[in-house]
Amino acid sequence: MIRLGMLDFDTSHVVAFAERLLHKNVPMDQWVDGAQIVVGCAGDSKISPERIPGYVEAIKKLGIPLVDKPEEMIGKVDGMLIESQEGGVHLERARPFLEKGIPCYIDKPFTCSTADAKKIFALAQANKTIVFSSSSLRYTPELVKFTADQSKGKIHGVVAYGPCPLFDANPKLNSGLFHYGIHAVEILYTLMGPGCHRVTNTHEKGVDVVTGNWADGRVATVRGIRAGKSDYGALVFTDKGVVPLSLSTKYIYTELLKKIVTMFKDKKAPVDNAVTLEIVAFIEAANKSGNNHGSVEMLQV
Repeated sequence: MIRLGMLDFDTSHVVAFAERLLHKNVPMDQWVDGAQIVVGCAGDSKISPERIPGYVEAIKKLGIPLVDKPEEMIGKVDGMLIESQEGGVHLERARPFLEKGIPCYIDKPFTCSTADAKKIFALAQANKTIVFSSSSLRYTPELVKFTADQSKGKIHGVVAYGPCPLFDANPKLNSGLFHYGIHAVEILYTLMGPGCHRVTNTHEKGVDVVTGNWADGRVATVRGIRAGKSDYGALVFTDKGVVPLSLSTKYIYTELLKKIVTMFKDKKAPVDNAVTLEIVAFIEAANKSGNNHGSVEMLQV
């Protein structure tokens, strides 16, 4: 059984992951085998500190022991779940574990800059270990089924959409597209694959509309929604037709956890590092464009 530690309790993922791995409080079709959380550290948060006490109590009720400092988990775990909602702290939160060769799953957003992303990958490589980051929306059953269906032919373009709220408490490090908006970006990349080289972003109070141009001539769009009802999904333009995809969130944590456990077991990230880095660069360029009246921005990978 793979022993996992969990760090930073400011997201619902903390309890959702623990329940599925421990087979508690969720139906059997949501259970995930092969790993257990054996220790946790509540950490701190600039985004949602008010959430931590409630999640601490929930983790205690699940019987998971807690330590005061992250480094106290070293020697007790085979892998780490870095759970902070704030992507800007992920480099420093993961550093002590990567330096000890401990593989890490780093929750969304992986980082809020390509500079930090490159440093994390370099740390992992230098210490002969691995990191993995992904939005849970990448593994919705509907999206997995669609991408595996070869009968649709080539995908020529996508309009992906999802919620994209702004957080006044920390807008520069972890807002909009780098927060919930990353789910829609990851839907886009799951369908389109890598290869985007420039973006433009129309940024308004109620929406971000980001258009990306791929090197092979394809064009795709992310609509990050802040006004009106929001859902997750995509409109996909293929050889065989225009396909609307509505994505359910019922099994997303379960399916993501299966990939996480497989990563710790096989020592291989399910998403290539280059793709993860390009997703960060896409959002970085989109934010720059949105802050500069929709200027064309090249991805700096």
